[in-house]
Amino acid sequence: LRSCSPGRARRTNASRRACLVARFGDIYAQERLDAETLLRTYISDMEMVQRIIFIAAVESFHAAKMAYRQFKVRVRETLSLGHSGPESLEDAVLDYIVRHEDLYDVQASVNEVIRSMNINPKISFPPEIDFIVISTLIRELCRVAFSMQTLIPPLDIAFGTDGELFSETKYHRSFDSDFTAALVAYHVWPALMENDVVIVKGEAVTKR
Repeated sequence: LRSCSPGRARRTNASRRACLVARFGDIYAQERLDAETLLRTYISDMEMVQRIIFIAAVESFHAAKMAYRQFKVRVRETLSLGHSGPESLEDAVLDYIVRHEDLYDVQASVNEVIRSMNINPKISFPPEIDFIVISTLIRELCRVAFSMQTLIPPLDIAFGTDGELFSETKYHRSFDSDFTAALVAYHVWPALMENDVVIVKGEAVTKR
């Protein structure tokens, strides 16, 4: 194991958090739109395109969080054999993960996301095309989601369901929404949460 400086993860927490929140916004503004443009060449239904991208975001966070938990278990097992301080074992584990995030097998998470999307009943794709066409978006989301797990507290996306009551604190309405409708027809982008508090609004479509 490579050596790690005590408390590095805690010392850099605020700056890493700021970078990751900004990166999440960049993905919304850039990679999401690139994926949308790409999907529109295969699918004419804009609602289906937006549903696919939202589910890709949700599944990416799920896969990255699972991978983080497994990675953390392996690091803890290895470090516990020779750990003597001065920082706690948990801090040593976190420091190690922050320093060596390049060891995260992001491709395995991307594959897991695509597998999950292929069996999701809410989305469909022309049979000759594969969800791998938006793998750039999925990879970037997995990377940012994995890194967000190293923050104290970690960041996560809000749970969203079709038909839920629209929340002004959680979402912006899409421009094509019915602004008088009270319920979410479907989601375009998830809200980002910290300890159950929204720190970046998502986007949803409301219709009667």
